Amino acid sequence: MDAIDQQLISLLRKDARTTVATLAQKLDVSRGTVTNRITKLEDAGVIVGYTVRLRPDAQPQGISAWMSIAVAGNATRAVISSLLGEPGVATLHDTNGRWDLLAELRAANLSELSQVLERIRLVQGISSTETSIHLETYRLS
Repeated sequence: MDAIDQQLISLLRKDARTTVATLAQKLDVSRGTVTNRITKLEDAGVIVGYTVRLRPDAQPQGISAWMSIAVAGNATRAVISSLLGEPGVATLHDTNGRWDLLAELRAANLSELSQVLERIRLVQGISSTETSIHLETYRLS
């Protein structure tokens, strides 16, 4: 995946119903390029479907994890751009303290989570990460 693919995924994650013409305009490429890239991403299994987003507590199946991310130098914007194009990242938060970013990861199983972790660790500008699998949520009365 290149930068255009990641931007395309980011746009589709915000609104998967965006028209090809609008995507092409935002990416500054032709409609044919957008259509071809979507097809390639679907064929490669990167995009596996289009769905409705639900509240996190309405979707209990699968694995959820939190990844704390340290960014080298001033590469934060580039890292955020890359992570917004990563299908396994459900939410991304800017933080203070030891870690620069906090990503909520979602995967169907441990094998898929491992693949997400591998892809994220290859992102240029990430200096270190720490991941914790979400086991249980407790609600205050």
